[in-house]
Amino acid sequence: MKKSAAKERIVLGVDPGTNITGYGIVTLTGQQIRVLTCGVIDMSRSDGGHPDKLKRIFERVLSLIAEFHPDELAIEAPFFGKNVQSMLKLGRAQGVAMAAALYRDIPIFEYAPLKVKKAVTGNGRASKEQVSKMLETIVNFSDKRLPLDATDGLAVAVCHCLQNGTGDSKSSSWKSFLRENPGRIRKRGNP
Repeated sequence: MKKSAAKERIVLGVDPGTNITGYGIVTLTGQQIRVLTCGVIDMSRSDGGHPDKLKRIFERVLSLIAEFHPDELAIEAPFFGKNVQSMLKLGRAQGVAMAAALYRDIPIFEYAPLKVKKAVTGNGRASKEQVSKMLETIVNFSDKRLPLDATDGLAVAVCHCLQNGTGDSKSSSWKSFLRENPGRIRKRGNP
């Protein structure tokens, strides 16, 4: 019996922020993850205030959807902080990115920051630099010029793929990825 070709899915990952929102777009075919693009929506120099920043996030996410036609949106959930005003602003940034996906009928999947880091590095307390470095191994992608917020957005997309890649629970874990991709792992001290 002939196996059918694996269906390709496109995932848009978003790491919302009030000054910089990171995004990454990947394709998932079977268990193969390939990076299409990643970058940031930089609002740090915006003079229009918070509502203008939210509008820019909404418009940019809509333009990414129009260009890449993602099947799913994976987004990082706001973490609980001590500053209530920061939490409100971050929640609004997440909300407008989600609204853009909802506007185009794209399913949304939400991941806690610890879950994203754990899926990508195996450590929920990993630094942004560790996440970026591990992405080089997982998706064979490296661009030293990219801000860490961009690789954070990419990490959300990769986390979603690793968690929901094939619908088969045994293939969605980090340990399974390591076992099934021994050639993609570098030993310490090896370039």
